[in-house]
Amino acid sequence: MTTIDVSLNSATVHEAAGRIGALPSAIKPLDTAMRLAAPAFPVRTPPGDNLWLHRAVYAASPGEVLVVDAGWGFEYGYWGEILAEAAIARGLAGLVIHGGVRDSRRLVELGMPVFAERVCVSGTVKDPAGPGALGEAITIGNASIRRGDLIVADADGVVCIPSDRADDIRALSAQRERAETEYIRRIRDGETTVAIYKLP
Repeated sequence: MTTIDVSLNSATVHEAAGRIGALPSAIKPLDTAMRLAAPAFPVRTPPGDNLWLHRAVYAASPGEVLVVDAGWGFEYGYWGEILAEAAIARGLAGLVIHGGVRDSRRLVELGMPVFAERVCVSGTVKDPAGPGALGEAITIGNASIRRGDLIVADADGVVCIPSDRADDIRALSAQRERAETEYIRRIRDGETTVAIYKLP
């Protein structure tokens, strides 16, 4: 399975991909040290209901990251310590949710990368008749996420890269990183950013 080196940052990948795939900037890691690069397993859940997340933990394959559209129902804690422990036991790579989580301190201690729109104490229901989906394409903000697309996430944000472009974006990202390393060397040697970037 193709992956992107987690040493590459989300901003570099976003630029290398042609500035596509950025999820809403409100989705942030619970800890700025958290990093993620893994194939997506999309989940759609009704607002205020986390039954589909319980199902997703066992439907996703080890190494996949759950990417959850909670239908703009932000004021709920869909994910907490129990689900995180279950996901870790299953070997999942992490969670990205356009919604809330709780037990935040414990989630940080557990170490599984969690990227959420907010932290919220409010509990959820588990309605067996609630509409949802596992593994089907979802849209979060302006980004479309399909199963197998690559999710790259760090302190700057979350980016989704179409799976068929992953290898090309990895190579372009590495080129950008090497170029920026050289720019930093030149700046430290006294050159200006205006000269380096040939700015007017």
